[in-house]
Amino acid sequence: MTAPTAASAPMTVPAVTARKGGPRLAMLTAHDYALARLADAAGVDMVLVGDSLAMVGLGRPDTLDVGMDAMIHHTRAVACGVLRALVVGDMPFGSYQADDADAVRNAVRFLAEGRAGAVKVEGGARVLGRIEAILRADIPVMGHIGLTPQSVARMGGFKVQGRTARAAQALLDDARRLEDAGCFALVLEAVPAPVAQAVTAAVGIPTIGIGAGPHCDGQVLVSHDVLGLFDRFTPRFVKRYAELGQAATQAMAAFCEEVRSGAFPGPEHSFAMDPDEQRSAGLDAPPAPGPGGRG
Repeated sequence: MTAPTAASAPMTVPAVTARKGGPRLAMLTAHDYALARLADAAGVDMVLVGDSLAMVGLGRPDTLDVGMDAMIHHTRAVACGVLRALVVGDMPFGSYQADDADAVRNAVRFLAEGRAGAVKVEGGARVLGRIEAILRADIPVMGHIGLTPQSVARMGGFKVQGRTARAAQALLDDARRLEDAGCFALVLEAVPAPVAQAVTAAVGIPTIGIGAGPHCDGQVLVSHDVLGLFDRFTPRFVKRYAELGQAATQAMAAFCEEVRSGAFPGPEHSFAMDPDEQRSAGLDAPPAPGPGGRG
């Protein structure tokens, strides 16, 4: 795999839309500069600064407890780490529900302050007016239907959506409305694979699945799940490609052991002083550390 460079063509909203029916789109979340750089170097097409920050980054039980200031702060950090991928800012709970003006003002912040290239908004027909207002402000919007985590109170938990014929038809209707409004792509979360396949065939914009089966135009996962950095629970639709959490714990435990034994820091990790200057300063050479690390 060739890693993207500064010379690589950046991923744009029209480029994402043009991938409908073509090479599948890969999207991962990131909430900081370091993880954004890794995802971008890996070749992802889009980096989502998701409100999953509340759960995997801040330890909250759901995504409701993260506000605009935190999301802008993390989006700007991610944007600084990305060379090629399209950065999508996730509109958090409370940032667009009140009225159109509030929705537009907060969406503007994602682009102006966060340096995102687009925003994502959860919900179908019930938030269509908000999405249309954001789009009228020339801000690209990625839709999100199915399981919408910000609606966890109404849904009664994180539950698969669209399992009945009536619910599946409602998802199809929402998808068409979002496309007609001007969304450039659509996240389908936790819906049966046949429903996601039908939605993907029914709309002319890319569908990005998460727990929606193999027939979508792309897939998204939370990077902390992919890397094995979040162990509180693992959704069924997650594939863990590494166990970096375990590796990190082992590395930190080794650090603790070497600090307590005096093995770290060694001479190679310390700064020397000119012997003449040391004598002039009246500094005697420190004793070699003993077993307890104190000398």
